[in-house]
Amino acid sequence: MSVQGKTPAVEVCDLKVRFGSFTAVDGIDFEVRAGEIFGFLGANGAGKTTTIRCLCGLLIPTGGRVLVGGADVAKDPTAVKSIVGYMSQKFTLYSDLTIEENLNFAASLRKLDRSLRDRRIRELYGLIDLKVPGKTMVRDLPGGILQQVALVAAMLHDPSIIFLDEPTAGVTPANRALFWDLIGKISAEGRTVFVTTHYMDESERCDRIALMRSGKIIALGSPSELKEQTFPEPVYELTPPERPDPEWLTTLKADPFIDSIQPYGMRYHVRTNDAAKWGARCEKLEGFEIRRIEPSMEDVFIKRVEGEGR
Repeated sequence: MSVQGKTPAVEVCDLKVRFGSFTAVDGIDFEVRAGEIFGFLGANGAGKTTTIRCLCGLLIPTGGRVLVGGADVAKDPTAVKSIVGYMSQKFTLYSDLTIEENLNFAASLRKLDRSLRDRRIRELYGLIDLKVPGKTMVRDLPGGILQQVALVAAMLHDPSIIFLDEPTAGVTPANRALFWDLIGKISAEGRTVFVTTHYMDESERCDRIALMRSGKIIALGSPSELKEQTFPEPVYELTPPERPDPEWLTTLKADPFIDSIQPYGMRYHVRTNDAAKWGARCEKLEGFEIRRIEPSMEDVFIKRVEGEGR
């Protein structure tokens, strides 16, 4: 769990972003507490990256007010850029340069003097526990180390707020876990981490999460709060027998006491609207294994963001 301060690191009030007649962000409001890991989830096109670009001072909002580290994005985007680090979902390192050359170039863009640059590189190498030589070409790095080096580049100027836009896309589960360990370390230092991800298991590690759909925030809270709000009735895991009735899934989907039934590997998650009445029907499902489970953030995402059951 992260260390959280009282003064918000990010304050967003009625943020709007339009591109011509298209509204990408439609009047959203939220705060990010200093020191927390704040998850920002939504389907592709929901407005997440556009919002992040505004918060980083890379895009001036059409309307509303955004304060990042106390600086107004519309009035002083340069001040915002000095206190935030941004790791975009599109890879930002140059493959034909070495690790050291990439970091030296990133430091020069930030106008860091040599002593500060060298100290920060040593500190950040220690943070990620870099195990390859700094003279390694970036094109020769495996995906997990590649992402870690990109994080170092985003943190060279010692930002207090770090924006990570799908930082683990395309890397292995083991490397995703290692990267999230790094996020935990960064947050434990008192830095604020604002992160987007499509991996719902990662979102479980956030302090709070905003769910975005069609340019609007539709829910905000901790993972446990979002689960309780979304599923007041129990969720069950159902395992079919080896040779079930071919029509069993169609029959269950037609059951008025089931909101939805979704496949999870070889099992299914059943979300009910009346657990007592559906429980009585469970007795008739011969050969099925049924147990009550805690809903996952994937269940929440399907229900709230993808709009299932609306």
